[in-house]
Amino acid sequence: MGITQRIKLQNFFLILMIGALNTITPISIDMYLPAFPNIAADMHTSLGDVALSVSIYFFGFAIGQILYGPLLDRFGRKKPLFIGLGLCVVATLGCALTNSIQMFWVMRFVQALSGCVSAVAAMAMVLDFFPAEKSARIISLLILILGVSPLLAPTVGGFIITAWNWRIVFVILAAIIAIVLVVAIFFLPEAYKPDPTVSLMPKPIITGFLNILTKPQFYIYALAGTFSFAGLFVYVAGSPAIFMGEFHVSPKVYGGIFAGLSIGFIGSSQLNHYLTTRFSNQAIFKTVLIIQAITSFAFLATALNGWVSLASTICFLFILLSCSGLSFPNAASVALNPFAKNAGTASSLMGFIQIGIGGAISAGVGMLPYKGILSTALVMAVSVSIALCILLLVKKAPVVAQASTEAYKGFH
Repeated sequence: MGITQRIKLQNFFLILMIGALNTITPISIDMYLPAFPNIAADMHTSLGDVALSVSIYFFGFAIGQILYGPLLDRFGRKKPLFIGLGLCVVATLGCALTNSIQMFWVMRFVQALSGCVSAVAAMAMVLDFFPAEKSARIISLLILILGVSPLLAPTVGGFIITAWNWRIVFVILAAIIAIVLVVAIFFLPEAYKPDPTVSLMPKPIITGFLNILTKPQFYIYALAGTFSFAGLFVYVAGSPAIFMGEFHVSPKVYGGIFAGLSIGFIGSSQLNHYLTTRFSNQAIFKTVLIIQAITSFAFLATALNGWVSLASTICFLFILLSCSGLSFPNAASVALNPFAKNAGTASSLMGFIQIGIGGAISAGVGMLPYKGILSTALVMAVSVSIALCILLLVKKAPVVAQASTEAYKGFH
């Protein structure tokens, strides 16, 4: 086997491992979605209280982003990763054992807080192992791997609930996380050397975050990308109520619809792999935002006039999720490109902004006087409008890229 073939094989397994880490969060969110009615009945609570556990997960995930960024830069990627995933396994089993909705919320928060280290580490390792000009394509490949989880997780969850009960969903989820942890311990390489100069004291950490946040290239694309991508959070939190509550489909059918809609997200992320070889990340992102805005307002107009049907709702959501699959890789790539040495901190800050705002927006859907499709369409339209305004109206600085020449040596 030649050197080029060995590098390609090495890259393949590396992307596969990073992708496996990146799937922990989506399967933790998606696998139990068909179980909402079962959990509500078992805990003698409402469907809305169970849906709140999704938003609580987002908040825990957002806070964890801030905690793990400096830790990953100070101690390297592996130690924080192993400790976080170990705690995540325990919290996931706790979700299976709890008997009250309040304790379920607590366990979901801890599960998110600990498990989010995998997503932060995965994004940082993209910058560790691959040059900046390839990062958007690598992120698109990760989304292909990540996309398999929403394609399969709700369907698998629906079958598990039918065969056993909702608690087994979390037992199986804990087993999956444990397997990923074992594989990471034995096979994941370390390209980033621990940096003892990275302080864990509050003041230097806050200063580091502020230094990143004040870069126009970062905050423009991080914020615009966040509000563009927020539609996905709204969809995940609201889809059980829309399809099982409003259209009265069964958990199995809901899982099939969820899987079908995920194809748009996956397919567009792979289309991005082709587009980035011909167009700039900025141009792709701007075009997708315009398409997303037009579609979201058409969806809102349809909902306001009561013209919605199961078929039209699926079509609108398919287009909007496809736009999310294109917007996220390009926004993330442009926002993170200037940062090499403190990639962990930069990726964690972007994750905090993205998940924090996305979680708050998804939680706000349930607080609106409108319910179901109308609330989802309204929030999606407002969110993408904010994204487009940020991108078009905020004064921009020249887009620059800065990549470490040592971190990805031998991996491109």
